[in-house]
Amino acid sequence: MSTTHKAERIRVRGLVQGVGFRPTVWNLANRLKLQGAVWNDSEGVVIDVVGKAEQISELIHLLQQQPPPLAKIESIECSELSTGVFYNGFTIIESQGGRVQTGVVADAATCAACLVDINDPDNRRYGYAFTNCTHCGPRLSIIKSIPYDRATTSMAVFQQCETCLSEYTDPANRRFHAQPNACAKCGPSLWLEDVSGVIEGSLQAGEAIRQTAALIKSGAIVAIKGIGGVHLACDAMNAQAVTRLRDRKRRYHKAFALMAKDQAMITRFASLNPTEQALLESVAAPIVVLDQTGSEKLPSAVAPGQNTLGFMLPYTPLHHLLMTLLDHPIILTSGNQSDEPQVIGNAEACDRLASIADYWLLHDREIVNRLDDSVVRVVDGQRCMLRRARGYAPEPLTLPRGFEQAPSIVALGGELKNTFCLVKQNQAIVSQHMGDLENAATLAEYQRTLKLYHELYEHQPEVVVIDRHPNYLSSQWGESFAAESVLPLLKVQHHHAHIASTLAEQGYALDGAPVLGIALDGLGMGEDGALWGGEFLQVDYLTSDRLGYFKPIAMLGGAKAMYEPWRNTLAYLMSELNWTTVTTQYSHLELIQFLQSKPIKNLQQMLDRGLNSPTASSCGRLFDAVAAAIGICREQASHEGQAAIEMEALVERNELGLHAGRYSGRTCQIEGQIVIDWQPLWSTLLEDLSAGVDASRIAARFHSGLIQTVVKMTVTLCKQQQLNTVVLSGGVFQNRIILEGVSQQLREHSLQVMSPSRYPANDGGLSLGQAVIAAARALKKVSD
Repeated sequence: MSTTHKAERIRVRGLVQGVGFRPTVWNLANRLKLQGAVWNDSEGVVIDVVGKAEQISELIHLLQQQPPPLAKIESIECSELSTGVFYNGFTIIESQGGRVQTGVVADAATCAACLVDINDPDNRRYGYAFTNCTHCGPRLSIIKSIPYDRATTSMAVFQQCETCLSEYTDPANRRFHAQPNACAKCGPSLWLEDVSGVIEGSLQAGEAIRQTAALIKSGAIVAIKGIGGVHLACDAMNAQAVTRLRDRKRRYHKAFALMAKDQAMITRFASLNPTEQALLESVAAPIVVLDQTGSEKLPSAVAPGQNTLGFMLPYTPLHHLLMTLLDHPIILTSGNQSDEPQVIGNAEACDRLASIADYWLLHDREIVNRLDDSVVRVVDGQRCMLRRARGYAPEPLTLPRGFEQAPSIVALGGELKNTFCLVKQNQAIVSQHMGDLENAATLAEYQRTLKLYHELYEHQPEVVVIDRHPNYLSSQWGESFAAESVLPLLKVQHHHAHIASTLAEQGYALDGAPVLGIALDGLGMGEDGALWGGEFLQVDYLTSDRLGYFKPIAMLGGAKAMYEPWRNTLAYLMSELNWTTVTTQYSHLELIQFLQSKPIKNLQQMLDRGLNSPTASSCGRLFDAVAAAIGICREQASHEGQAAIEMEALVERNELGLHAGRYSGRTCQIEGQIVIDWQPLWSTLLEDLSAGVDASRIAARFHSGLIQTVVKMTVTLCKQQQLNTVVLSGGVFQNRIILEGVSQQLREHSLQVMSPSRYPANDGGLSLGQAVIAAARALKKVSD
């Protein structure tokens, strides 16, 4: 065997800071009898290593095969060092500054070793709510700048005690350079308050958590400051407490999130498959949407009108310690008034939640970055991201082949479920879920967070990208930002961005063949200035050609139609059928009697003259119309998608696949494009209502008819255009019945099907799509 000695510098890029990477290198290097040093810098981790060539190769192999649990290596590059380099042993040295190119790691759920610590009476961290190590704990939520060191986090104000410092400086310890490292002697403190101030005795070890558990059991609502924000908690089995929380929070219909002690507690109320179990136990610890099939029932006010429950497991020591004292799940919903940003500071929690919470469980570790809980659902056998935030953001996406020379880009997303995206050095960094920018406080938080991301990544955009809709606040702000910064501005079509986002996350190459993109959602501005939402597009990263769409139907009253579903029902009946015939033939129907109680004459005039009634080819509005017709959210929906979500829950599963033909749309050609109109569906629906068919069966038939219509249209277009890959995106594809039904049937026609997994199909994925479209167009200009 060769005994040749070498001196090499190894550059490791990726998510490699704050995850125990340097101590891992130190341990491996000592085991392999190598000399040298390892340190963090603005590009990642640098390793100088001197020793036998075989041992150096083994070091690299082990780093690739057995990295620390939270590390994600993007690349390892080696270069020769001068033969004059000399090291005595192997050391870890201080971080060095420079141009930032490394990533920021997502916050991670408490690891098994730290759980042992907080539950061991002989351990000095027994019962300590802020226990962590390099394998778990806060990351993005506490970071202010890069490199990731204690001095650049909100832990800088806590000077470590002698024992903690010895752990922090010991490369053999799993808390070596764990930046949030602390104990009860030197770290953050926990206490309980009421409206009068700090409750006596709550500062004593473990007392605040014990008092909180007792209060929750008694029916109180407690605001609990966690890792990325303040939550509101109450006993999920206490119907009065849940209803009181709904009323105070003004969140009248949206499902509440739940936290359970363990999976055994969850299975009392919901079923779990292996994929769902793995997601619950993952380091991201998201809320997982599960079917309500347990032997026990929670109060209906927990998730009104739904057959699913969103459960998460404890993901911080504080939550673990609290849940061990409780026998029931708790509601754990964001600490805010409905539609406002979640509060993160102690003072604002006491102020803004004063009308909601009875008590406040607070601590003195500052939350720098607000992080909502992520929400996922298993659909068609894979993870479907509904909201991407804590545990996942801001993990970067390496862009597909062909994007290596993409310029620096900032893409500003949409109006609802907003995210933004930075492109830098062949990576896309999508922010955590920011919320709906219709709210002024959310818009201000969006701007603050965007500024912070630019600083964290030292990102200097060369292009600004916005949605084409001129009324989106993100678009308006982006136009101003581009003008002030003297940067080129690109407007990207909404549904093109939906499809491009999925292509990017699936690693589809820049020069890949065009695909058929099916974008079904509520609304998005089309290329022609009209509102789109039921689209069949031939797409690549550069272009999007509209091949077909749902027949546009008026939104009576404009934006009111989004929150008063009956308006959509009326518009469909007036447009697709003869209203006089409908009212004559079906006057006995409660639906028709309800609609006739509205100002029909005025509404008919609005429709005829196009007054405040823009047309939209929206699949989302079709869902609203059908839901209202069968009595779901007919008068009013309190939040986007409510009617569709409740109709999905109502579906009689045994009826799926039956009567699909009767509820299908029909097609015609208009100016070379295929248009689907839904006249047969509405004729059949009225017949079924007249025959007394119950709402659950009609809901199932509608889903089946929509699936059949979409599949038939897709197969036809793929044959016409010689396409073999189909991409499904848009908020409608968060409906499990629709996504699974369309995907499975398309695969039966030998078509390759892609749908979002890492990023949301809803508008939370728009910014990624905007960014890659802009990158593709910039690269095309360069190549031209």
